Amino acid sequence: MDALDNDLLAEPLTRHQEIAPGVYLIGFRRTHEFLPGQAIKLGVDREHPPRIYSVCSGTEDDTLTILFNIKDDGLLTPRLAQLAAGDTVYASAPYGTFTGTAAPAWWIAAGTGIAPFYSMLCSGLGQNKVLVHGARDLQRFYFEEAWRKALGSNYHRCCSADASGDAYGGRVTAFLTEQDSLPRDPHYFICGEAAMAVETRDILIAKGIPFDNIVTEIYF
Repeated sequence: MDALDNDLLAEPLTRHQEIAPGVYLIGFRRTHEFLPGQAIKLGVDREHPPRIYSVCSGTEDDTLTILFNIKDDGLLTPRLAQLAAGDTVYASAPYGTFTGTAAPAWWIAAGTGIAPFYSMLCSGLGQNKVLVHGARDLQRFYFEEAWRKALGSNYHRCCSADASGDAYGGRVTAFLTEQDSLPRDPHYFICGEAAMAVETRDILIAKGIPFDNIVTEIYF
């Protein structure tokens, strides 16, 4: 473990909720200030390496929450899913540079990569934002009602397997590719798995978005 891992503190869970099949929102009392978009290292004991998760709550919330889905071959998420309120997890202080501002921006997420953007929204940074969120099915557009209320027509759902209604029928990358043009001035924040993040970055660059305006967070 590195120096940060040695600073993991025991935290009793105050929230443990399955919000979609195999997808959980867990939380514990917030004891640190943080910037919206930052992450923590989280584990279930001090013997195994922790994993990194974006904070999924507002900077003024009493509870610090984490969003995750079970990885069948994962070492941590199946164990996290089996916990309950009152059980102990081990968490670091928040850290990282994938942080939002009040400036206009596009937020682009896949799956549970929505977490840092929800933290930004809950921290009062939802104005002048466009959200493009990709998911396999309609059950996995987490916090959908909050996004609709806050962003209106600037909230775009991209559903790769089960599109209907106002959801785009395809992946985030296909949605972006089909846009006639994209504004050059805003920053574009991308949060998702490595392949999605790289492909999305390349699409943005091909459409004339300056490289320095693209900020990427790989979500494992």
